[in-house]
Amino acid sequence: MTDEWLDTINWSVDGLIPVIAQDENGGKILMVAWMNRDALKRTVETGEAVYWSRSRKKLWHKGEESGHTQIVQAIHLDCDKDVLLLSVEQKGGIACHTGRQSCFFRQLKNGEWVITEPVIKDPSQIYTQ
Repeated sequence: MTDEWLDTINWSVDGLIPVIAQDENGGKILMVAWMNRDALKRTVETGEAVYWSRSRKKLWHKGEESGHTQIVQAIHLDCDKDVLLLSVEQKGGIACHTGRQSCFFRQLKNGEWVITEPVIKDPSQIYTQ
């Protein structure tokens, strides 16, 4: 496979594209992250999600510390070619660094953000220094 398919993507001026990770079974949105060309290429090569960490300025293999990897089942590009959607099998059932299934665990109700999803595992038990 050549890398020409990467040229189809409308990368941002920073060379990034936002990526939505969605549970392959229930369709739940798990998280939003970013990829650069190298991250997307490695994701395709390995079959596991690899993102670009904007804060750490380096590639981030999802689950490299926690073990909660994302096995990629499908990759979709939106109509404007500037957003990716990954259909993933979330290992361990935890996508969020807070120990929850999804990073979208707050819901606006009556003008307040309410936590609507429980912590599955305490982050202090997931991440070791």
